[in-house]
Amino acid sequence: MNERILILDFGSQYTQLIARRVREAHVYCEIHPCTVDLDFIKNFSPKGIILSGSPYSVEQEGAPMIDPAVFDLGVPVLGICYGMQLMTHLLGGRVARAQHREFGRAHIRLEENTGIFTPFEAGGLQEVWMSHGDRIEGLPSGFERLAWTDNSPYAAIHDPQRKLYGIQFHCEVVHSPRGAEMLTAFVRGVCGCEGDWTMASFIETSSAAIREQVGQGHVISALSGGVDSSVVSVLIHKAIGDQLTCIFVDNGLLRTGERDRVATVFREYFHIPLRVIDAADLFLDRLKGVTDPEQKRKVIGRTFIEVFDQEAKDIGEVDFLAQGTLYPDVIESISFKGPSATIKSHHNVGGLPERMKLKLVEPVRELFKDEVRELGRELGMPEEMIRRQPFPGPGLAIRCLGEVTAEKLAILRQADTIVLEEIKEAGLYDRVWQSFAVLLPVQSVGVMGDERTYEQAICLRAVESVDGMTADWAHLPYEVLARISSRVINEVKGVNRMVYDISSKPPATIEWE
Repeated sequence: MNERILILDFGSQYTQLIARRVREAHVYCEIHPCTVDLDFIKNFSPKGIILSGSPYSVEQEGAPMIDPAVFDLGVPVLGICYGMQLMTHLLGGRVARAQHREFGRAHIRLEENTGIFTPFEAGGLQEVWMSHGDRIEGLPSGFERLAWTDNSPYAAIHDPQRKLYGIQFHCEVVHSPRGAEMLTAFVRGVCGCEGDWTMASFIETSSAAIREQVGQGHVISALSGGVDSSVVSVLIHKAIGDQLTCIFVDNGLLRTGERDRVATVFREYFHIPLRVIDAADLFLDRLKGVTDPEQKRKVIGRTFIEVFDQEAKDIGEVDFLAQGTLYPDVIESISFKGPSATIKSHHNVGGLPERMKLKLVEPVRELFKDEVRELGRELGMPEEMIRRQPFPGPGLAIRCLGEVTAEKLAILRQADTIVLEEIKEAGLYDRVWQSFAVLLPVQSVGVMGDERTYEQAICLRAVESVDGMTADWAHLPYEVLARISSRVINEVKGVNRMVYDISSKPPATIEWE
């Protein structure tokens, strides 16, 4: 993995999208805060550098800056929006507030089809997405105009000698229809990257890295059955074989058949050493009387650590803990803007390494969610496991509002099974990000068989999303909603009403608790 693009983050909400587009061109890249020093950049040895957008203006007090020497490293640089304005500002050009701010769709007219515009026709119009209040009014020495709009005299610029490029628009968003081609032209054409970033090459390099890190040590993996932990476990087992032991804790908060499904796949399909721990009674006992959502998460987390810790001791000498940390988690912790506010306690096993004195093995920390799914396919994992919708670490406990009991979980589990069956039957499972049932802590009056009922209510939640950071409620067909409602009310004893959640994230969250 010698070819690397460095993306410097100035706080743009679109920075992760830049990385995704670069990787879609099969070129490896990493995001780092713009505050890294020049020595870091030199040691990174990038084939190219991309400067992200930012909510700041370059003339604003406290606006993020970089060492101007970055432009003298002999490495191609692409500045996007704020990145372009910063490049202009630092190299002696003139940046000013635009007479009319540009937000939304615009059309740039190309003067030359060179550099990042090589795939395009000179003189043609291209639809792009603008989001800026500043504009370039004077070019630095050595720069030329590549494109313009009625409001932006310099919508794209370049210094052909130093291979410095700047664009006023956001090529990384889907609203710039051919923006991905521009990024590909930059990293593959201008920077000269061959595009050898594939999942096959990732398996080869990461397996070697795992073997080097682990040596003769033993690794344990907290297996949940979800995509991330499953892919991590299969990848590590491929690298070190039986030096890995997976631990699956049945906390009694799982979906129907989850325990048997995971055990079958890992023992019989992949032949991976697996310990299945039945701790359902312990978790339910600890959750007695607990109604606060945050307290539920903490109780479940502490209990999981306790069970996992004991099982690790029973295994014997353990040196490493495998975790399915993804790149968005890494980015969040090093972002220029800093970590976001805690909305809900994270449900991973973050407390384990400190308590158990284990070293972490995090082989997919460089990947996005969709890349992890692609990796799973390359590893030969079952499609049903790879395509699985996200399922929360605390399980059904945070979909069972109020106190969690065995009786309430049985109702919720049966309703949830029906929801998934009907969503899959309608061919909608892959279209929605998550679809599930929530047991509400309310009862309502109904009539069943000419008799009055006063029973539970189930809420259906289905959302569409790209990464789970934001989400919109899924506009499911009425006939699908009708079938789900009819089946739940008729088949699940104790339920006489069903409602559909049509709130988006934000302001709501995807899970109810």
